[in-house]
Amino acid sequence: MTIDDLLHQYWGYTAFRPLQREAIDAVLARRDSLVVLPTGGGKSLCFQLPALVDQSAIVNRQSSIAIVISPLIALMKDQVDGLVAQGVAAACLHSGQSSDQRRASLDLLRAGTCRLLYVAPERAVGDTADGFRALMSTRGVAYVAIDEAHCISQWGHDFRPEYRQLGALREAFAGTSLHAYTATATPRVQRDICEQLGLVQPVVHIGSFDRPNLAYRVLPRVQFRQQLQTILRRHEGEAGIIYCLSRREVDELAAALAADGIRALPYHAGLDDTTRHRNQDAFLNEEIDVMVATVAFGMGIDRSDVRFVVHAGAPQSLEQYQQEAGRAGRDGLPAECALVTSPADFARWRSLLESDGQWTDSARTLLRDMEHYAAATSCRHRALVGYFGQDLAQGPCGACDWCLEELERADQPQVLAQKILSAVARTGQRWGVGHVVAVLRGESTEKVTARGHHTLSVFGLLRDVPAAELRGYVDQLTQGGFLSRTGDQYPTLQISAAGAELLRGQAECVLFRQPRPVKSRQRRTGPRTDASWTGVDQGLFEKLRALRLDLARGRGVPPYVIFHDQTLRELARVKPRNINELHGITGIGERKADAFGPAILDLIAQHPPS
Repeated sequence: MTIDDLLHQYWGYTAFRPLQREAIDAVLARRDSLVVLPTGGGKSLCFQLPALVDQSAIVNRQSSIAIVISPLIALMKDQVDGLVAQGVAAACLHSGQSSDQRRASLDLLRAGTCRLLYVAPERAVGDTADGFRALMSTRGVAYVAIDEAHCISQWGHDFRPEYRQLGALREAFAGTSLHAYTATATPRVQRDICEQLGLVQPVVHIGSFDRPNLAYRVLPRVQFRQQLQTILRRHEGEAGIIYCLSRREVDELAAALAADGIRALPYHAGLDDTTRHRNQDAFLNEEIDVMVATVAFGMGIDRSDVRFVVHAGAPQSLEQYQQEAGRAGRDGLPAECALVTSPADFARWRSLLESDGQWTDSARTLLRDMEHYAAATSCRHRALVGYFGQDLAQGPCGACDWCLEELERADQPQVLAQKILSAVARTGQRWGVGHVVAVLRGESTEKVTARGHHTLSVFGLLRDVPAAELRGYVDQLTQGGFLSRTGDQYPTLQISAAGAELLRGQAECVLFRQPRPVKSRQRRTGPRTDASWTGVDQGLFEKLRALRLDLARGRGVPPYVIFHDQTLRELARVKPRNINELHGITGIGERKADAFGPAILDLIAQHPPS
């Protein structure tokens, strides 16, 4: 059976996504590899499908097995459940299994039929390593795949220390190829992953970091609850994640949303294990729509129909933001990512990092890059892919607040800019953004009064302009070359030659601001209207969602393990009438067609024509 045949039979796809085939070829050639594909780019297929190829073509043992190192129990379980639903023999070994579940996995391994085994990094390199390796020696290891490989890097997320020890796998499984997979890695992180794992002349495949189906927006935090209501109105009844910086804000916001009739629950490390797991399962099983969480929630969450991710505060790095925002739209359908931020976010991160002794040069760089993204008035997609070392084609992306022209042009921008430049000049060009903003807003802080800046003519000159908006203007003047920041740890503002010309009225500029929040609590009603719904019978789609939920509950798995929304929309658009037509639907392989086809076809046949 060919690779293309396996793709269609088990996964229901007729073509590979970019770089998937090349990544699979590297595994089959027994070459070490590093594969970086965006969230939703199908990286798991790259290490799952090769396990179905005749193993004698990889190593001289037909009973050999592929090992997948995965960081979270939930991630392992979801991927194994999905593989089993597709007809692939897969198992996992982890600390959360009951004795019966563990026995079933071991029986599958001893029978020689298991193709993929998922294990935690602790089992691969920790105290249980000897027993694990002895077990594997009876089967032979075809290859080892490390998922979420950015956890290895010193520049990546500080998540699991055992990931830093995975280089020991090279010695433990001598002669076996190692393959690292991640969705987020700058060139610096890519090099670190290869060094830490000891990859030998690895094949490196780097996909595009751009997610064109995601609409990015940055909103200065002014009236957050109203700003959030505006976002929720666009996604009524749809799945979303709201990230907060503190546990208290998570609890308060989740309670407020529930009081407003929104199906929402909290998630953070302060909850007891039972409550946290129950809330996570409620989200995965579509019992609630919105999860309000700290960064403790997310890795390994494979719910594919998340239509929005809101950050109620900036993360501490763009890598973290890309990971968390990337949990939206994993099915390739349109989704929204909104960052609602204020300068207080960055001051808070700095304070936390300093108190923990982690305010290093790398932490300072990561936080500053995040702050620059939040303040930028340019294409969000271009800024993100540029950060990860790639270019985006010129022209509007059509999926961010800048390119959609959602930002408002400030009134009298030249006069506004001259007032800001005057404040920089009159305070001696020796102060940072926060101090200049405080002077312009007429804030009698200790620093302002101690230097006598409350007596300056520019004091209070822009007292009616919100601080976040004013900071945005300063950043725009900096990006436009009218101001510069000098100094590393405590950068100060200075007027450039172009800024001097603007101050004298010999140059022009344009400034933008975020639109003011709309004071309305009206929720969205009526049918969905974005282009991805063209030709879809939305009534049938909702019936198919209900059927999917019933099928999932009957099998004890999350609904997305049965089908993704993309498959349901195609079913509601094409309306297949028999099994042959069902085989042509994306995401329906032979096993799923046999298992779920009769129920689907019966539902479609009973649905009245639109």
